[in-house]
Amino acid sequence: MREFATLSRRRRLRFFGWGYADEGLSPDEAARVRGAAKRFGGSAGAGIPEPREEEIALREPRIAAPASLSALVSTTRYDRLVHSLGKSFADIVRMFLRDVRHPPDIVAFPKTEGDVADILDWASRANIAVIPFGGGSSVAGGVEPDVGDSYAATLSMDMQYLHRVLEIDRTSRAARIQAGALGPELEEELKPHGLTLRHFPQSLQLSTLGGWIATRSGGHYASLYTHIDDFVESTRTVTPAGVLETRRLPGSGAGPSPDRLIIGSEGILGVIVEAWMRLQDRPTFQASASVTFSNMRDAVSAVRALSQSALFPSNCRLLDPAEARNNGVGDGSNAILVLGFESADHPLDAWMRRSLELVGDHGGTFDADAVARSLAPRSGVSEHRQGAAGQWRNAFIRMPYYRDLSVALGMISDTFETSITWDRFEQMYEGVREKTSQAIREICGHDAMVSCRFTHIYPDGPAPYFSYSALGTKDGKLADSLAKWREIKVATNEIVVGLGGTVTHHHAVGRDHRSGYERQSSPLFRGALAHAKQSLDRAGILNPGVLIDPLDRSVGIRGALTD
Repeated sequence: MREFATLSRRRRLRFFGWGYADEGLSPDEAARVRGAAKRFGGSAGAGIPEPREEEIALREPRIAAPASLSALVSTTRYDRLVHSLGKSFADIVRMFLRDVRHPPDIVAFPKTEGDVADILDWASRANIAVIPFGGGSSVAGGVEPDVGDSYAATLSMDMQYLHRVLEIDRTSRAARIQAGALGPELEEELKPHGLTLRHFPQSLQLSTLGGWIATRSGGHYASLYTHIDDFVESTRTVTPAGVLETRRLPGSGAGPSPDRLIIGSEGILGVIVEAWMRLQDRPTFQASASVTFSNMRDAVSAVRALSQSALFPSNCRLLDPAEARNNGVGDGSNAILVLGFESADHPLDAWMRRSLELVGDHGGTFDADAVARSLAPRSGVSEHRQGAAGQWRNAFIRMPYYRDLSVALGMISDTFETSITWDRFEQMYEGVREKTSQAIREICGHDAMVSCRFTHIYPDGPAPYFSYSALGTKDGKLADSLAKWREIKVATNEIVVGLGGTVTHHHAVGRDHRSGYERQSSPLFRGALAHAKQSLDRAGILNPGVLIDPLDRSVGIRGALTD
């Protein structure tokens, strides 16, 4: 098999953590992370050195590609490392431990749909597990080639060459886009047409359209258009059994939706190669407000009123007092609501005015002059990114970059998200904070602050997103951090599902959330999904271990029906 280092066309990634290899923290950001570690008793020094490629031992590839595919594959150390793990806390710790036990034997870079089909055909015949790979930003174990011992080898299929906007229907306001397009790439191609997908997850820079669809990504909009589901018009997926293409329609009542089967399938049914996506005109009107509440209960009541008002704010991020302080937009004494609207059609004065009346009814206060400036013609965009709204946005985008250093300093910093109906939210909010704090105290031996924000809101409930920090080790034993994180992950999965929520609102199931998924989903449904997988992927090669286990080729269901 030919090895080469120049195949990947994209900017070089940091193989052991988040972002590109030539990026890093500013001195101020690094000082902030070190300060947080010191407060918990962790190291304030250099910490564990960042790993180098040559320090990580990788097993030799167990299989070679046939000559017909050799131009599409790589076995370089860099390519195998980049495709070995995602970007969760556990993934980064294992990289810092120089412990990569399940690297892909081969990384494939298809350039056409036909290449995808040829690779799947070979893999099916050769018993090779195939893990579809978009940007590699999974934080749920969704791209890790840890598939057990029943496969001859593993192959990571990187879709970066299928990255173009192929067709634009301006009349219907839709576009046909290849699945490997990164968020900035597709937005750049849509911009000259005055259009935007406007689906902006935190991972926008390093995640792809196909990944968003496969994981049911949550995006920019806090209400109405919350998930990628809302933008999918039709999909085209290559499976080992053939191409599954859905009809492009604004809506249909013709039986169960095949698109809904593909959306959220996490690569177990096929490889998404393209999709028709509903677009929007680029917004020209924007307005924002930062609203302060003296307590979380009043803030929650205000957000519930907004969610049920049919005003549909584009931004409605509620930060509890701890979360506000952690993001530098408060001193920890107040809850803060970051509220925003946008439109390509009309001024937003009426929407903002009514929203502020609603939050005022629940004790919210705001800077009326700042709101007026955000509504002023042609100044809305700049004002929209000032004050608390701008501070929160900047902290939100930079947050993933802090993790590499915090890991090196022995810290455990992570998040988990869920959703719950309004009538049960207060019980969940108090229960998650109490139970998670207790679990961290038992596992790590110290108290921890658990903070919360709303990422998305619905008329029937919010999507609370919890964050915590803890000390994993103060003597450089990162294996201790990893073990403690795994215990906390199991505990938080159990806590949110036990309190009636979902194990994940938008981070996907992968391998890390599977225990919670099996508890909240019906065994009968998982069995039906296993049989659908068998129809499309008879050899069971596609991302085994994610969501469900494949049907055993000789015995039956390996685990799809077990609780």
